[in-house]
Amino acid sequence: MWPVLIGLETEYGLLVEGRGAEDQVDDSMALVRGTPDGRFVGWDYRFESPRADLRGFQVDRLTIDPEDARFDVGSKRGPDNEVRSDRVLANGARFYNDHGHPEYSTPECLSLRELALNDAVGERVVLRAARALQAATGKRVCVYKNNSDGHGASFGTHESYLVPRRLGYERVFRAVVPLLVARQVVCGAGKVGAEAGTHCDFQISQRADFFTETSSVDTLYRRPVFNTRDEPHADPNEWMRLHVICGDSNRISSCNERKFALIKLALWLAEEERAPAWSLASAVRSFSSVSRDLTGSGRIELEDGNWTTSRQIVESYVEAADRYLDSSDKEVCEALDRGRESVDLFEDLDRGGETLATRVDWAAKLRMLDQFVADGSADWGDPSLKSYDLAYHDLDPEESLFDALCELEMVEERLPEQDVTSRASTPGESTRAFARSVAVRQFAGQLVGVSWGCLTFDREGDRKTLVLPPDVVYPRVLEDCRTLDDFLRQIEELS
Repeated sequence: MWPVLIGLETEYGLLVEGRGAEDQVDDSMALVRGTPDGRFVGWDYRFESPRADLRGFQVDRLTIDPEDARFDVGSKRGPDNEVRSDRVLANGARFYNDHGHPEYSTPECLSLRELALNDAVGERVVLRAARALQAATGKRVCVYKNNSDGHGASFGTHESYLVPRRLGYERVFRAVVPLLVARQVVCGAGKVGAEAGTHCDFQISQRADFFTETSSVDTLYRRPVFNTRDEPHADPNEWMRLHVICGDSNRISSCNERKFALIKLALWLAEEERAPAWSLASAVRSFSSVSRDLTGSGRIELEDGNWTTSRQIVESYVEAADRYLDSSDKEVCEALDRGRESVDLFEDLDRGGETLATRVDWAAKLRMLDQFVADGSADWGDPSLKSYDLAYHDLDPEESLFDALCELEMVEERLPEQDVTSRASTPGESTRAFARSVAVRQFAGQLVGVSWGCLTFDREGDRKTLVLPPDVVYPRVLEDCRTLDDFLRQIEELS
């Protein structure tokens, strides 16, 4: 099994007192620019290719939501790099404005635990930036880790998995799509009501209402269940990146571990040509129907006229992984443990979901909302339930209903604060993010460009671009380098 490099990009909802949708981009720019955590300004966009498609072509343009475009008419904000306002953080993460939403992209990780810790760092980065903006403007600033504004607009949580190019589009597509549909039951964030499709009081996924295609390169409009963006941030002859846009933002950290674990298992099974063969009649329709079935046993129609359920799909992948993957591999073992936990959670749901409600956001939120309904505070037609829903995602611990549930021990124990704090200053693993972290902490004065795969330095007028291969171990002794030349030499020797 190859080590799967993973990362999570989370866009946050932003609300500034007295400001409207037309101010959203400017407010997000101001929040990012005022972050107390920024270490370096100068993201290198040369290697980004959002219009390239995994199926072997490049589209002329990406589709844009016409409602969003309406707010951009007549705006004069300067070049794209100014609008994005990128900041590189001490831990090698990226923090920037993405279409009016502050976005935190974790450092590259190998283990599920590290991914969860670095995502938790992002929550603290965004909250500190919000408090800094509030202090600077005198206006109340709220930030939410959710995926919908409740008025028809959605913003994303994007997962990245670095995959050998040899697997190709078709094999990855067949292996991954069934799990993307099925896994939401064990990692969805939950949502009151619907913004498209059939009515419901509550559903499992915040993103389900916003997919219209099975696969495409778009992310902002006509969104697909399977995104085909071919932007590996590594040698494109060797690597491809699976860019998943259909997951929810999670407050319960184990949900992140679970959703990444299942896709890792699918990718390894694809490599072994052992992935279960599920051909869905419609990934879009199935995604929506699974989201609306709170029992986890809703019918998923298959191309051959038969049907299956989310539970059967997840179980088939975990059983195949148990049978065909090397469970002595540490990374595989970690993913298998989370996969087995997913199967157990389906079984718990059959028994009433008591454990599920402590480990999965949608079930924790539903139990909370059911209590409001049961004590007469609201009914399912009451708009106040949407306010409670939103408050679950509030990052301010004084306002957040998620934090209230943590205090009441109604959700599983949060990640240790000392572990999260340590990841804010340096990555916990020796991936290429560690080299990026050292560069911005120790050699920022000579650094002129940063991207996921490269660092560019200026040495007395001579520019040097250093490639960071994704499959190399970057040793901790890099922190001991006292000069840039020593740092460059050690990286080049690794490569």
